[in-house]
Amino acid sequence: MPAFPMPHTDFLLASLVWGCVGTGCIVYGKKQAAAPPLVAGLVLVAASYFVSSPLLLSGLGLLCLSGMVWATRRGY
Repeated sequence: MPAFPMPHTDFLLASLVWGCVGTGCIVYGKKQAAAPPLVAGLVLVAASYFVSSPLLLSGLGLLCLSGMVWATRRGY
């Protein structure tokens, strides 16, 4: 019997997908010296540590990516 409960597979899949997207944003933001993708990537990677619902994690991911696109188009 494990010492801690294992997360549900839906959460593991959502965490993997958004973590990969966040890592890609971090790499892109660092290479291009652009703050919005870098910040969005950090938020996406860190979100799986604080959010335990896959639906909420996906909603946060979509909101974060939308904010990144909005900030980039505004010239930040």
